[in-house]
Amino acid sequence: MQLDFFNQGMMSFITRSPTPFHAVSTMVADLLNQGFVALDESIEWDLKPKGRYFVTRNGSSLIAFTMGDRGEGIRMVGGHTDSPCLKVKPNPEVKQKGFFQLGVEVYGGALLNPWFDRDLSIAGRVTFLNAKGRLVSGLVDFKRPIAVIPSLAIHLDREANSGRVINAQKELPVILTQLGENEDISFREILKSELRETYPEIDVAKVLDYELCLYDVQPPSYLGLNNEFITSARLDNLLSCYIGLSSLLEAINDQKTDGEMDGSAGQPSCMLVCSDHEEVGSQSAEGAQGTFLLNVLERIYPDSQQRGKAINASMMISADNAHGVHPNFSDKHDNNHGPLINEGPVIKVNANQRYATNSETSSIYRHLSEGLNLPYQSFVVRSDMACGSTIGPITASNIGVRTLDIGVPQFAMHSIREMIGSQDAFTLYKVLKQ
Repeated sequence: MQLDFFNQGMMSFITRSPTPFHAVSTMVADLLNQGFVALDESIEWDLKPKGRYFVTRNGSSLIAFTMGDRGEGIRMVGGHTDSPCLKVKPNPEVKQKGFFQLGVEVYGGALLNPWFDRDLSIAGRVTFLNAKGRLVSGLVDFKRPIAVIPSLAIHLDREANSGRVINAQKELPVILTQLGENEDISFREILKSELRETYPEIDVAKVLDYELCLYDVQPPSYLGLNNEFITSARLDNLLSCYIGLSSLLEAINDQKTDGEMDGSAGQPSCMLVCSDHEEVGSQSAEGAQGTFLLNVLERIYPDSQQRGKAINASMMISADNAHGVHPNFSDKHDNNHGPLINEGPVIKVNANQRYATNSETSSIYRHLSEGLNLPYQSFVVRSDMACGSTIGPITASNIGVRTLDIGVPQFAMHSIREMIGSQDAFTLYKVLKQ
């Protein structure tokens, strides 16, 4: 796979995945196309040697895996499907001065200023009754720009450039349309109409509830005089989901591993874990603090002794983006641990276990990278600043697997428009494939 082909695939994946539900749906399509078999948690599994399988939970988390030799452990890559955003409230209608607006709730630690003056659309999951009175859930995506949060003119806010504080309740409701003097409108009726267009074969009777996100319709793109950068929404962390999926599919389609060629080892199992709700703490049935991964491992290894041996022989790489050194704010980094964009993936280290990296897991990644003649970097947060976290420590503590935290360096993390180097994701893909 070549660099531009990889990057174009990544940008297409992000465009097709405006919400975690769409991201999982997109990955499912790619897995089915590669011969993976869908599993259902509600029934027994009949797992075959060398089989390829995947299972989803809540439509927003996914685990895909191959069945290797049981004594060789599992090579795992983990990411998360969610990103900070604005979500539509259950009773969202706001009508003021002839405008029809939607009330929104902030999901995760979003940078709010960049949401103003963007062309926004709406996507997510809707649950409804069909004509037979049965509950049905489906995905919707308006795709075209239908909403906006206009900024207040600087003439009416002279302090806008000197420390603006955003009131999420008052200032973030999005404008959807204008209403006539006696006109009324229901957001659920708007959704019903969109559902009927999306699923013409289903008679949608009544919309009951939904989980919907606002998103920027501007597609991902290269940027820079020499296409050095990529800008996009949701790089944190759909980028890692795409890297993990691509490396899994490419690795298992290779004819032989090094171990098979020299006869010294069997074929390990491979696993991709993409969890929802990382941006809000992972505490859900489908989040990393839930039981999803453990339940899957129990199905693969029903015997607890065998499962314990397999986990001991396994390794998890938690892939989640890192903070690259911003040239205007370089003092926000430790001088010896400031990752540079396009200088390689970042091994993330924290003495207080905000990241799960230890010297052994770090050394494994360094050894793989050096064997491929690929760059890597290290990140440690400044000692006088708080450190974020990932699914790495959660997974390590939940199942006892040795874990490495790594990520692509980026700018504008948690903005509606983020930025990475055009080389780094491809570099991480090549190492994870190996």
